[in-house]
Amino acid sequence: MKSLPLTFLALTGLALVASPVQGETDIQLAPISTITTGIFDGSAAEIVAHDATTQRLFVTNVANGTVDVFDISDPANPQSLAPIDVTPYGDHANSVAAYRGVVAVAIEAFVKTDAGTVVFFDAATGNYVNQVTVGALPDMLTFTPNGRAVLVANEGEPNDDYTIDPEGSVSVIDMTDGPGGLTQDDVRTADFTAFNDTMLDPSVRIFGPNATVAQDLEPEYIAVSDDSKHAWVTLQENNAIGLLDVPSATFVRIVGLGFKDHSLPGNGIDASDKDDAINIANWPVFGMYQPDGIASFTVGGNTFLIMANEGDARDYDAFAEEVRVKDLVLDPDAFPNAAELQADEALGRLNVTSANGDIDNDGDYDQLYAFGGRSFSIRDTKGNLVFDSADAFEQITAAALPDFFNSNNDDNNSFDSRSDNKGPEPEGVAVGTIGRRTFGFIGLERIGGIMAFELTNPAAPRFVQYINNRDFSGDPVLGTAGDLGPEGIIFVKASQSPNGRPLVIVANEVSGSTTIYQIDPASL
Repeated sequence: MKSLPLTFLALTGLALVASPVQGETDIQLAPISTITTGIFDGSAAEIVAHDATTQRLFVTNVANGTVDVFDISDPANPQSLAPIDVTPYGDHANSVAAYRGVVAVAIEAFVKTDAGTVVFFDAATGNYVNQVTVGALPDMLTFTPNGRAVLVANEGEPNDDYTIDPEGSVSVIDMTDGPGGLTQDDVRTADFTAFNDTMLDPSVRIFGPNATVAQDLEPEYIAVSDDSKHAWVTLQENNAIGLLDVPSATFVRIVGLGFKDHSLPGNGIDASDKDDAINIANWPVFGMYQPDGIASFTVGGNTFLIMANEGDARDYDAFAEEVRVKDLVLDPDAFPNAAELQADEALGRLNVTSANGDIDNDGDYDQLYAFGGRSFSIRDTKGNLVFDSADAFEQITAAALPDFFNSNNDDNNSFDSRSDNKGPEPEGVAVGTIGRRTFGFIGLERIGGIMAFELTNPAAPRFVQYINNRDFSGDPVLGTAGDLGPEGIIFVKASQSPNGRPLVIVANEVSGSTTIYQIDPASL
């Protein structure tokens, strides 16, 4: 696998763009409007959905207990409408989806280990229509492309003392009779109990205290095939994906995603937040891909999956896996230079898992496993790796924003502060077709910004643009720092856009802002 070439780069303001190859015309994103809540670090803009029927945006606002609603008939001038109050139905909204005038909202129970709810509203009026009960901690949800089902990822996280650990699952809600005709009988649960006694790929992490496989697997995000028959579900903490047969509401396979070798050329990482420098280098560390966002796309009749390899650690009162390399006992044969590696300016500060790496169970660590791949990957429908962006994200952001490399998302004076912990932290991903070409858009949760790549050749994606709508001279708390912490990201194709231009819309969790990017019409 090749590392991504970073040739033909030109810096324009805060947007690092790849100069077009001769004979090609590149797309270019440009922000045309930003909706602000004025709420800092309160998850006031986390997940965004677009309904083409009403040309409205729906944005989850945990801080206010609402789903905020905006008319984007003129996307350069969004108009705020009456929000949807979700407090009668549970603790807060974790996700929202829209389809042909129907809005579905995933709502967490007041006790997160209890069963959650999906509530349906009319997109035009915001009025309540119906609700059904689903699994514990419902998060991402999506309509199938044909609109005949809603799929809900029920994470099933344990409580802090790990005395209650619900099973993870995906609820398949049959929408044949429309939201008004729903009953609880229309909800089927795809769980993982069939895998409790199955030998899984060794890269699938089953490690929660006393957890069965069904309890330990935690669905995070869902992508659905164009024919609405198949879905792929990221199991982030477990470093795996689940293959779901939608008609039967059955998981047919659990696929381990393997590990990324950061000692190989092109797979470097900046591992220290205490060296006061950009130092993307190779280290004897494996990265657990641990994707969050996932989307599917089709090229030449073949379906592919794109995943944002964010990484995530379990951190509970009764069990916490995250530890710094300098606090581990390293096997002297595997790491004869342990003292040198464990220095703060080397690997000492890097956060790794204590749940993997002691291969012979003798109390010291023979291998090191860091959280996330700091990349995006493309895989086939069976989970086989087709492409990984290697260290491109850190290389690109280092070139574009050297003074703010691996910054955190809540502090503008935080150069290099995330190098020890997942780096730029790619989280959300969306795909879209413009003309005959397919593009992927990946949000970087920490330093911020959106990466755009052409995916028309899935085995060799081409970097197109990095744009960051963040103002590093501003004050995050006062709301003058622009977009912070991109979380939810969607693509709106031209035929469904209010102005006939493709849009990328991003909800930013830390700044509580939602920005609409237009694909530059001059580039189409």
